Amino acid sequence: MSSAYAATLFGPEDLRVVERDLGALLPGMVRVRLRAGGICGSDMHYFRHARTGDFIVTSPLVLGHEVAGEVVEINGRADGLAIGDHVAVNPSRWCGTCVRCREGRPNLCENIYFMGSASKTPHMQGGFSTLFDATPAQCVKVPENLPFAAAALAEPLAVALHAVARAGNIEGRHVALFGAGPIGLLSMLAARLGGADRITMVDIAAQPLAFAKTLGADRVVDIGADQAGLADVAAVDPIDVGLEVSGTAAGLASAIRTVRRGGTVVLVGNLPGGEISVPANAIMAKELDVRGTFRFGEEFRQAVERIISGAVDVQRLITATRPLAEAPEAFRLALDRGRSIKVILTGD
Repeated sequence: MSSAYAATLFGPEDLRVVERDLGALLPGMVRVRLRAGGICGSDMHYFRHARTGDFIVTSPLVLGHEVAGEVVEINGRADGLAIGDHVAVNPSRWCGTCVRCREGRPNLCENIYFMGSASKTPHMQGGFSTLFDATPAQCVKVPENLPFAAAALAEPLAVALHAVARAGNIEGRHVALFGAGPIGLLSMLAARLGGADRITMVDIAAQPLAFAKTLGADRVVDIGADQAGLADVAAVDPIDVGLEVSGTAAGLASAIRTVRRGGTVVLVGNLPGGEISVPANAIMAKELDVRGTFRFGEEFRQAVERIISGAVDVQRLITATRPLAEAPEAFRLALDRGRSIKVILTGD
């Protein structure tokens, strides 16, 4: 059980499913058999460009951080875990001792490693592997009757919950989301859980917007077809909070320009690397609060709880399932916004 097959990125659009040697399981670690993994927007950025934002792939990288599976081996103490348990795997490995961890912001851990990410060198390998290793703290046990695909989507839901928390009190507020991809859709559901009164979803593509409407968006605005539509909405019903989820400079500019005076803009999506142009004078003149959000902390366990309870039906976002062996084709499908919302890889 020391070898596995993994979806490994060697360069832009050079994704191969290759054998990797895991070696013996290290003390204090848990070995997990992949059962389901969601292809994320950052995975797709890595696939297309071998980078996402300022994180650049410099050596072969196993992708995947939205993963769930079955515990097959434990080396040492793993309280609450046993072989055969089903787990949602938190891709974050925090140190727990740095200043940021001690102040309750582990997502900003100074020594963090994150599965399937090029944020550190050497890179931390991801979970799109038939077998992968994690710490017991990363493994959150889920009921056996919970579909693995649902458990895998705890990670993007955690991102959404953290983004909404960063926005502050949104109860009774008008929230606009810029970008109707999976994180945008989950952020919409999280905003509803947080008490948002009205939700507007903004995008440049009709199909994701139609999907957002079925999930409960009060309004959808296709700014690809109607640039003035968003301004018309904001004029009638001022937008209190804007969540920029598209990861584009244009999306951020739209959020800054349309959120009301004294409102809040939260940056959720990974923007292009380096410097970008923003309408900074509007931030000043409207006295906007502009906040960053990076991954998540304890929201991962909250996300698992909400999925188990049925408070959020994450499986509604799944539009396709493919075996890990077909990962390159699955990535191309995930990139086609006209045909997919969320694509799941399975390890069996």
